[in-house]
Amino acid sequence: MPLPVEIARQLTEEQIAFVKRSGLKAEVLEPGFVRLYMPLHGNQNHIGSMYAGALFTLAEIPGGALFLTSFDAQRFYPIIREMNLRFRRPAMGDIQVEARLSTEEIARLEEQASQQGKAEYVLELQLTDGSGEVVAESRGHYQLRLR
Repeated sequence: MPLPVEIARQLTEEQIAFVKRSGLKAEVLEPGFVRLYMPLHGNQNHIGSMYAGALFTLAEIPGGALFLTSFDAQRFYPIIREMNLRFRRPAMGDIQVEARLSTEEIARLEEQASQQGKAEYVLELQLTDGSGEVVAESRGHYQLRLR
């Protein structure tokens, strides 16, 4: 059974010290859908745009947040196998990202991981600024593993 929303929020925002220091916030945590936000303040680089490491963090954390809201943490755990990030334009403000897994995909992953010990999936995400402009695109290869 997925975790209650407030526990998933706490784990998403506070479990990893680096993430907590960055100010990342989980705006929406639902089964199969998450929306996360990274503030520019405190995450600027030498030219005033968002630091690449902060953008990478914002692209990587949705995989864990989706896991917490969609899968049974007593039975499964996630890992990231590979992540690519393409920078499209400087991120000059706060940035958000949304990630989704359909109900059917969640069920397929659980069934495959239960039978084979693991199941692979890909999350392709767009990081956007306040006006909806894409500042970066990511592609993450994840595994759901049976405990």
